[in-house]
Amino acid sequence: MIVTLTLNPSLDVRYDAGTIRLGEVNQVRQVRHRAGGRGLAVARLLTTFGHDVVAAGLAGGSAGEEIRAELARDGVATQFTRISAESRRVVRVGGRAGAGQVTAFEEPAPYITTEELGRLAADYRGLLDGATAVVLCGGLPAGLPADIYGSLTSYAAGAGVPVVLDAGGSALRHGAARGPALVVPDLAAGEPVPELPGGSSLVLPWGHGVRALTAAGEWRACSGAGLTGPEAAVVPEAAAAPDPAVVPGSAGSSAGFRDALVAGLTPGVALSWSWPDMLRHAVALASSVSADGEADLRAYESLLPEVTVTGPRT
Repeated sequence: MIVTLTLNPSLDVRYDAGTIRLGEVNQVRQVRHRAGGRGLAVARLLTTFGHDVVAAGLAGGSAGEEIRAELARDGVATQFTRISAESRRVVRVGGRAGAGQVTAFEEPAPYITTEELGRLAADYRGLLDGATAVVLCGGLPAGLPADIYGSLTSYAAGAGVPVVLDAGGSALRHGAARGPALVVPDLAAGEPVPELPGGSSLVLPWGHGVRALTAAGEWRACSGAGLTGPEAAVVPEAAAAPDPAVVPGSAGSSAGFRDALVAGLTPGVALSWSWPDMLRHAVALASSVSADGEADLRAYESLLPEVTVTGPRT
């Protein structure tokens, strides 16, 4: 069983309207609801590929109930810790078809009490029994300590469960310091990659594919046109001293690409796949998702044999 943990999920509400006029009543043609959050997107993709998944985290109020219901409709099992505050909503308003403009309104994250944090820790530890991997994704709501991913990573390590960490900022630094199996850092342009303890690996979106910095050296995988120019050269250095100038490639700026990349890497961590198999699956999946993050299985199957993987020099 793979556990995905989303501490700040949202109920995404999409209003499809015609021409939008400020200061007037605008008619909405269609309303769509979807559970939002990196961990939930990863859980959906893993479920699509037949993996046993439980989506966990924090959810409260009517928005929290709708998040649970929406995931159930997608066949995703859930085990959220209930909070007293309302889970946040993100409202997106789009104009006429083809206009290409969407205006979003994001509610503030709910405040998490000390008592709720304690129940989350207990629920999480219970989920570790029988888990094959844990995915820690996304930002943190108000009230949670900055080192929460570090604590959750330590709990998993104590239970012998590998962790895939997908985060940025202080949450990334605290979590990465506790030795997750795999880190997919969410870096701003020019931001250095975090230093990792021995045994941890790092994967960075890069151009049409990814770079994987491991204890044995560097792997690269690409699809389609692939990587060109000097960045395509294989670098044999170990991940213990990654290049501080490394930043994500353009493909990594897509939320759908990133979520699919994490979903593609996680089974390899859980089932101890080889790096070539893990990267080939992850890049094919990340390159085949639709604009809204849905898996396109036909595109995945056609891309899989076209992914090129190169490994460290021996």
